Amino acid sequence: MTERPHLSDCSSAIVIGAGLGGLSAAMRLGAKGYRVTLLDRLDRVGGRGSSITQNGHRFDLGPTIVTVPQVYKKLWADCGRDFDADVDLRAVDPYYEIRWRDGSVFTVRQDEAAMIDEVRRLSPGDVPGYKRFLKDSQERYRFGFEGLGRRPMNKLMDLVKELPGFVKLRSDRSVYAHAAARVRDPRLRMALSFHPLFIGGDPTHVTSMYILVSYLEKEFGVHYAMGGVQAMADAMAAVIEDQGGTVRSGVEVDEITVAGGKATGVVTTEGERIAADVVVSNADPGTTYDKLLRKQVKKRWTPRRLNRSRWSMGLFVWYFGTRGTAGKWADVGHHTILNGPRYRGLLNDIFMKRHLAEDMSVYLHRPSVTDPSVAPAGDDTFYALSPVPNLHGENSVDWAEMEETYRKNLAGVLNDTLIPGFEDHLSASHILTPDSFVSRYLSPHGAGFSLEPRIFQSAWFRPHNISEEFGNLFLVGAGTHPGAGIPSVVTSSEVLAELVPDAPRPMAVRRPLHETKVAAE
Repeated sequence: MTERPHLSDCSSAIVIGAGLGGLSAAMRLGAKGYRVTLLDRLDRVGGRGSSITQNGHRFDLGPTIVTVPQVYKKLWADCGRDFDADVDLRAVDPYYEIRWRDGSVFTVRQDEAAMIDEVRRLSPGDVPGYKRFLKDSQERYRFGFEGLGRRPMNKLMDLVKELPGFVKLRSDRSVYAHAAARVRDPRLRMALSFHPLFIGGDPTHVTSMYILVSYLEKEFGVHYAMGGVQAMADAMAAVIEDQGGTVRSGVEVDEITVAGGKATGVVTTEGERIAADVVVSNADPGTTYDKLLRKQVKKRWTPRRLNRSRWSMGLFVWYFGTRGTAGKWADVGHHTILNGPRYRGLLNDIFMKRHLAEDMSVYLHRPSVTDPSVAPAGDDTFYALSPVPNLHGENSVDWAEMEETYRKNLAGVLNDTLIPGFEDHLSASHILTPDSFVSRYLSPHGAGFSLEPRIFQSAWFRPHNISEEFGNLFLVGAGTHPGAGIPSVVTSSEVLAELVPDAPRPMAVRRPLHETKVAAE
């Protein structure tokens, strides 16, 4: 049993940030009897999973692939609700298509026999190695996701007890190195190793524990939430409000207040002071410790340590709509991954050199083939995402200067390979660069996924779900344990629920949170 801190007469909770981590945390705190106030600076909930609409096209700004449905079903069930009644989750098959510039295609499906046929078609000699890789990924799923990922890792002994498992499963080896040890074809090595990019990690340096994603996809499928992840976020907000909680958009927290070594509430940028017994931050840990707690002395997560940390890559994302193209480009499905002419070389440019290369790899999302609500009738909605360097360091990319140049390069790649002539049909356009991640999400260094999930920035080494710095302060979301990706972000609230005690008083006798004020520290 995890030891919980003693909080006297706790009944109110503030959650900073309405990303999926903050929303799921607020749901679980509401289920534990807290009167929750959820604050977010954006105009709608969802954080990176929010959306915007332009000329009838709905652009889901962040995650598009939903895996491990039981994580969300459990969240709803823990709140006495039925997930399937609130969210329409549709299986996508094939999951995605991986394409190379030489015309090779690898179609990823749930059916194992179909996948073996795909491997055999590309490289018959790699079938035995592929089967071993699948077994490897299952072992790491059990150890890493169901084991480490769903319980607190805030004590050093939590890590020490798991060291034999890390050794046995060769966590010192990178994802790419593990794939290379199982298959020889360079295309298959890429197809089996690229998944850390979904959570901001360099496949050539991230621990091989993350090959568990292959098992996640095979066992539980790839899904799409009708209405986008925004619809899921909206459903979560509705649960919070049904519990008696409050969701406030357009409210930015400027400071977490501290007294006697414990978090006592927040101050907004408008000067409003709100007290709480429990404070949960869904802001990036870098933002939480460096900005929201800037007046406090930190022992572990100091500005120097945060600056020395390795951050995930940045993202260039072009959202666009096309008019009258619903029946066009019939070979381009919901998810397509287009490889550039280089794999490891491009990764090295992005993560190590932080150099904006002329070549690129692209993830093309076309939700309109599954969800008609994303576009006007007969039209298409897309987004094209390309990993790029983050803004950490002195020689970061000047996106004010490079944005249009990079967009034109991206348009050329799409025109030459996937959707020829698409620019003749453009009806909407919106771009996010690493600069946008700083301004919209307050992401340190414009990183798309917070801290990079390297072995010494994972589990106990990651910012803890229960703050090492201040009492009554908790963290959820991509930057804390267990990490980035929708399932892990939601699972961080499972860990939170083990660390925060139940509220001691019935909700009916509590005062509204806004009636409680604290003096500025």
